[in-house]
Amino acid sequence: MCYTKENKVQGFTLVELLISMALALIIIGSLATTFISQRKAFDVQEQIAEMTQGARAAMDMMSREIRMAGYNPTGSMQTSDPSTATFVGIPYAANQIQIIADLNEDNSNDDPNENIIYLYDATNKQIDRNTGSGNQPFAENIKSFQFSFWAADGTEITSSAGQADIRMIKITIVAKTAKEDPNYTHPVNADRYRTFELVSDITPPNLGF
Repeated sequence: MCYTKENKVQGFTLVELLISMALALIIIGSLATTFISQRKAFDVQEQIAEMTQGARAAMDMMSREIRMAGYNPTGSMQTSDPSTATFVGIPYAANQIQIIADLNEDNSNDDPNENIIYLYDATNKQIDRNTGSGNQPFAENIKSFQFSFWAADGTEITSSAGQADIRMIKITIVAKTAKEDPNYTHPVNADRYRTFELVSDITPPNLGF
């Protein structure tokens, strides 16, 4: 059989086809690696942003409520603490922060947000908030929650005997990411969680009046 010159159309050889497939696989693999790497970086940044925002929101709300402590316009409200006969806006406690205020000026602290307790749940790694109906989760993924009480002269108060002299609370919140980062090792704890530390000195203006 005879073929004209126009009909002699050559296709790809097997070697050319294999080379083309190999190059395509290399390109696809490179793109997939880049995509996965960018996706991991995005996930890490998203968790860091969530961790940071959560810690800041918790500190902001806690600070605002602590600044209400000691509001007692009538001067006649007493706490439910039998050990003291005078009104104490922030009673001393080693394991919790209690905020007492008479916001609606009815000589009691039985109304909403007039007796608030913050404490740390080490088992669930969270800060709980209690306004009288039991502990409720307030801030999650909290690695540590520390606080200390200070007098006006800069002396740290370490017992209930000095609670009437409390003028400032120093709070330290260490938040952590919800998930581990396999490409990160914490320099202190050697775990895979990234952390964010937030420190605040809060001075309630109503204490001491």
